Amino acid sequence: MTTQPIELATKLPRLAAATVTGLALAAALAGCGDSHTATTGPGGAPQVKIMVGGIDKVIYLPAKLTEQLGYFKAEGLDVQLLSEPSGAQAENVLVAGDVQGVVGFYDHAIDLQTKGKCIQSVVQFADVPGEVEVVATGKADQITSPADFAGKNLGITSTGSSTDFLTQALAVRNGVSPDKFTRVKAGAGATFISAIDNGGIDGGMTTDPTAAQLTTTGKARVIVDMRTEEGTKAALGGLYPASSLYMDCAWVKANKPVVQKLANALVKTLRFINGNSAEEIAAKMPAEYAGADPKLYVKAINDTKTIFTSDGVMPADGAKNVLEVLSSFSPNVMGKKDAIDLAATYTTEFASAVK
Repeated sequence: MTTQPIELATKLPRLAAATVTGLALAAALAGCGDSHTATTGPGGAPQVKIMVGGIDKVIYLPAKLTEQLGYFKAEGLDVQLLSEPSGAQAENVLVAGDVQGVVGFYDHAIDLQTKGKCIQSVVQFADVPGEVEVVATGKADQITSPADFAGKNLGITSTGSSTDFLTQALAVRNGVSPDKFTRVKAGAGATFISAIDNGGIDGGMTTDPTAAQLTTTGKARVIVDMRTEEGTKAALGGLYPASSLYMDCAWVKANKPVVQKLANALVKTLRFINGNSAEEIAAKMPAEYAGADPKLYVKAINDTKTIFTSDGVMPADGAKNVLEVLSSFSPNVMGKKDAIDLAATYTTEFASAVK
């Protein structure tokens, strides 16, 4: 089977208020350049552009929630949140120097090091992925575990994304070579759901609120749940630190006071998430994130909120397991495992310093 993603014909609207595309993205990024020195706005506040790999995904909720709670401003920062539907696309913008940070999966830092890029997680939001592997209800008797992936069409957000990494990892751990099934570029949200509806995919890797929408409507079932520590260890052999704020190493080194302010704001948000109910969290988010079904959005937050740490600190054993998982299937990481400088892919300096 081909492992090249298939571009789905159906293109449904994304969350308009959250997504920056085309000319709008170019305009938003104009003037960023690749300088390692933070710029300041008219009021003297450091300006930081952060690309989120799907700003309406619950796994990346801390980014928007921090803005909503006013914590960035309280730290004297001028933070602009942008959005791309895939972490792979978000990392490309960071590497190009057009944004200063990405809210995405930590595993990109390891993958990019094999390509000569130094990227590090500065605040670790979660120590498990918060992802689920779902299968269309009509295919549930054919796909009961990753051992049944052979010959199937499985949705991912895009090639090189963390959903792509995790799908291949699950297959390999269950004895199925990635070349035995087809990975389909299905995006997230409406496009992923449409792919399930029209038979473009038999199942795939997704997050809340997409997972909640699929399961509550009976369109799909969860066969691998990595929203819990127990489920993640069963699926991947250990913790798999995922959603984080990662940044270029040189920019971090040149702008430590700014990075500390970002950590202060984000860790404060992580504490808010851990100390409040899903209903209270949802109430702080923009109304359009809940769409027409606020109760479903609360369920999505409740099903995922336990993935978030309260301190933003990377667990060392978790980082080691991410390397183990990537080295099991990734052509970029295979054979280079012992050469990876894992300590350069994350830092606990800033999260540990938050009072």
